[in-house]
Amino acid sequence: MKKNIGKERVNWPLTILLILGLITVAFPLYMTIMIAFKQPSEMTNSIAGILSLPKSWSLNNFKEAMEVTDFWHSLGNSILITMITVILSILIHSLLGYAIGRNKAHSKFYKGIYFYVVSGMFVPFAILMMPLVKQTAQMGLANMAGVIILYVVFYMPMNVLLYSGYLTNIPMALEEAACVDGATTWTTYWKVIFPIMKPMHATVAVLTALGTWNDVMTPLVIMSGSGNTTLPLAQLNFQTQFGTNYNLAFASYLLALLPILIFYLICQKQILNGVVNGAVK
Repeated sequence: MKKNIGKERVNWPLTILLILGLITVAFPLYMTIMIAFKQPSEMTNSIAGILSLPKSWSLNNFKEAMEVTDFWHSLGNSILITMITVILSILIHSLLGYAIGRNKAHSKFYKGIYFYVVSGMFVPFAILMMPLVKQTAQMGLANMAGVIILYVVFYMPMNVLLYSGYLTNIPMALEEAACVDGATTWTTYWKVIFPIMKPMHATVAVLTALGTWNDVMTPLVIMSGSGNTTLPLAQLNFQTQFGTNYNLAFASYLLALLPILIFYLICQKQILNGVVNGAVK
């Protein structure tokens, strides 16, 4: 009786789960692309009409969507807000995460700060919305600067949690060696610890950028009347009390997807390295 040595057994439950996951992601993306390239006259109430291929592939919807949303101006605002938020988040949150992560184990004070900061993850924005609108208006921050400050504060709990957790994989021996060489705590952090946390920087950058890029509510309530809009805010122009122009809306969604997708692809390698390093150490 011969045995099939080397023939791996297929894990069907996992394979089926992966296929279902692929369908869950691919199907909405397929619908978005099809509707974005279709003309309004091709949209019917039937499922077949929505899922069918466009009769002619045209970029007219994309061109009109860019005009309606003032695309380049809105894109510039979104990129500016996202970039500054990500940079400030990495600099501030990593520093706070380092201070807390290295001291919370033997200091009740830092442990209390840690729980206080992380507890911010459980406070919904709806509760803070009206007080923040009033405060930012009184302080002259009802603009992009105010939105950036709020984003840095909003993402602090999650990022501090990530940084302080990642620091457990970095041995204290590195800092002790730097201290023996005469380095101060400040020098040790920027010269030794900060570069080592590069994979976590990439993870924090992607999570923060994704949340900032797609957020509608914060710019809507803070920058209302300022004359500046972000891409998600400009896309509200496609929704009226009488209905939604799905063809232009979906074309605009695809345009807004490309920058953040490119950013993720750039950081993907570092994110994977961070996951692998965290699993091995």
